[in-house]
Amino acid sequence: MSSPKRSPTPLDRTITHRLHTLSKIADRVSQAAYEADAGIPYSEGRCLAAIGAFSPLSVNDLAQWANLNKGQASRAAQSLVDQSLVRKVASATDGRGVVLTLTAKGERVWQRLMLVIERRNAEIVSCLDAPEVQQLSGLLDRLVEHARRTGGDGVEPTE
Repeated sequence: MSSPKRSPTPLDRTITHRLHTLSKIADRVSQAAYEADAGIPYSEGRCLAAIGAFSPLSVNDLAQWANLNKGQASRAAQSLVDQSLVRKVASATDGRGVVLTLTAKGERVWQRLMLVIERRNAEIVSCLDAPEVQQLSGLLDRLVEHARRTGGDGVEPTE
């Protein structure tokens, strides 16, 4: 459903608002694709993607990589453990802690999920040519790094 045409407001002109809008649109479409193609809910898919890419991960690290708060990451991780997609292993560096790794079943689902993620990424940037995609990627890297340096890192994300 598209919204009615109106004149742009000062909010519409801000990069942060446009990035948030793009993110929410991508999230909605990705949510349906994660469930249809990989058989996994979106927040769990984000966690599975992060564990597969950066394993082993503590729950705190998972929350950061998946852009979830610690409670959301913990619940998603436990659901993945309950589905035998992820296992909890004693941390080699923290005697009381655990880290999360993929099981063989989790690896298979992760590979399907990565195909969904790569396809969605390609769809989103399909309106750009290769040099524009490369330029956008570099600019986004710079913006993320700048935001982290200027106080954006360490703030718990919200969903």
